[in-house]
Amino acid sequence: MKVLYLWLIKMISGLNVFRRRNKVVYLMSFDDNVNFIKELAQKMPPKMKLVVLYRPDTEAAATDLAAFGIITRPFNDGLKFVFDFVPLLMGAKLIICDNYYAFLGGLVHRPSTKIVQIWHADGAIKKFGWEDPTTAKRSQFDKRRFQSVYDHFDEYIVASKAMGNVFVSSYHESFDKIRLLGYPRSDQYLDPKWQQVARERIYRAAPELRSKRVILYAPTYRPHQNFKLPIGLSDALAADQNAIVVVKLHPVLRDKETAVREVGNPRIKFYHELATSDLLAVADTLVTDYSSVAFDFSLLPNAKSMIFFMFDIDQYQRNPGIQDDYLDWLPTPPITTVHELKQAIIDAKPTNFDDFNKRWNTFNDGQATQRVVNRYIQFLKSR
Repeated sequence: MKVLYLWLIKMISGLNVFRRRNKVVYLMSFDDNVNFIKELAQKMPPKMKLVVLYRPDTEAAATDLAAFGIITRPFNDGLKFVFDFVPLLMGAKLIICDNYYAFLGGLVHRPSTKIVQIWHADGAIKKFGWEDPTTAKRSQFDKRRFQSVYDHFDEYIVASKAMGNVFVSSYHESFDKIRLLGYPRSDQYLDPKWQQVARERIYRAAPELRSKRVILYAPTYRPHQNFKLPIGLSDALAADQNAIVVVKLHPVLRDKETAVREVGNPRIKFYHELATSDLLAVADTLVTDYSSVAFDFSLLPNAKSMIFFMFDIDQYQRNPGIQDDYLDWLPTPPITTVHELKQAIIDAKPTNFDDFNKRWNTFNDGQATQRVVNRYIQFLKSR
């Protein structure tokens, strides 16, 4: 089916009828670049049209964009996508992607169209692409398909040479494609106005967090279904009697909350309706593992300490893998047991993020959105 699907995309996109390049298409599977999309829409050249194709689970962000006057359309892979949206993509002068999209491998990439990867994370602790250990076990067809998608990208927007090198090794691409412009979403974390508004949103919904030490537990997604939170986690997280713990699991892992809820500790809270980005603005301590949320939190002035609780590190190194040099640049050494976690919570040692940010947030200075928008508006105005 994959072969037939990609063949059909190639056949449709190869038709010599798509002559006008008067569109910009943003492919959205994450909801964290809304402000960037709005800025881009405001500065579009006359007669150019911006269309956002979004995965259904980002509908809230798409609704916000639609209210702003931007054309939005939900999409999934299938025949409807081939016949409705491949022609749209072929009429684009610029395509911006926030993720890996398999259908790109079948798209005929004309020189007059630029395809840009803006990604959905500012840095990388876990591996992906060719660096993922499971990729070696895939079929030759799959491997060729993966590389075809990677090769479709003309440019990769990153905030650091470190992230650029991750793409070079993970996608087998040349560093010549890397654009050191900064990660647009990072601007909000450096904006005092956004910080204040985010805190106000949180305190309106959860006033109990005000004037408390807030410990945010935000682990990353696990690809395996047998994932279990370790026994004793709740007691370890709540070791500071004067703190409130906010547990924010990935939506796919939400059923794993049961074990934590059963403890019944009133100082452990769950706020599904509150955005992780907003919660970062009120957190004093972030407890995470392999999540890119660490690169966001380190930019905030309220960030006092970060704990990397990697209790399943042996399994995670096998699938999907961890960057080989992670011990050289993590701002604090990882811990693996609930006993260590409990002690780290009690000790509350401040974390120095200077070297971490120099490595990963090099070009995140609050002006990334402007640089990225300016670059591609200039491209759209070119002949």
